[in-house]
Parts: sequence; structure tokens; C-alpha cells
Amino acid sequence: MRVLALDIGEARVGIAVSDPGLRVASPVCVLPTQEVLAQARSWKRVLEDWEPELLVSGLPKSLDGEEGQWAATIKTYAQQIADQAELPLTFVDERLSSSEAKRILREKGLSERDMRGKVDMIAASLFLQTWLDAQAHQQTY
Repeated sequence: MRVLALDIGEARVGIAVSDPGLRVASPVCVLPTQEVLAQARSWKRVLEDWEPELLVSGLPKSLDGEEGQWAATIKTYAQQIADQAELPLTFVDERLSSSEAKRILREKGLSERDMRGKVDMIAASLFLQTWLDAQAHQQTY
């Protein structure tokens, strides 16, 4: 089974995927949000290449755990994407995933300009890994 993670933003969607054993998350690509929402060929290709059985969407929350206005939009977008792909959907807290992704890329020596487009897929892989770890932890108890 593979899981595809989506870090949905206004302009871009960062995409990450799990390995079939649900142990490791890896960044895949970044696509324009409108292409994903419109089921463009680029998005369909991702679905065909990875054949996910579940979508995990990041859900932006404030530091105190509250969902803001953007969270409602993300839920709508994610549900639309899942419905069109005919895949089940779950959400995961994505708090601080973009900040952590930027920190990782800075450590690799990338400038802010070089990071553009990479942050979203790295963030998706970070919150997917957190979700995978939680699933594995639940199965051991």
C-alpha cells in the first residue's frame, strides 16, 4: 500500500509518497494547485505512477491547535481532490512542517530563491513521516 501526502497551498501543492511498507516518506514533486484541482495530466501522471490507496492532506493549525480560515479552504480542496481521484482522505497536523523544511534546506546550503518549490514537497514528506510513524506506533500496541 502507498500513501500520497499533499501539502496544499494557494499556489503550489507539495507531494510526497510512502514506500509500500508504510515506513518511509519521500518527497516527489510540486505541482501548481490549479493543475491538481483541475485534474490536469501532470496530477493524473502522479496518481498513475505511484498508485496510492490513501491521500493524507496537511491541515494548517495555529500553534495553539486551532484551525484558521485557511484550514477550511484546505479541507474543501483536499476533499475535491480525493473525490476526483476516488481515494479515501485523512488529515494530519502540518504545524511547523514548512519551517522545518526550510531549516533542512538551509542546512544543505540552499538560498531562499533556490528553496522555492522544494519547501512544499519536503514539508509534505515531513508530515507524512509523522503520520506513518504514528500508524506504526498504533499497530505495535
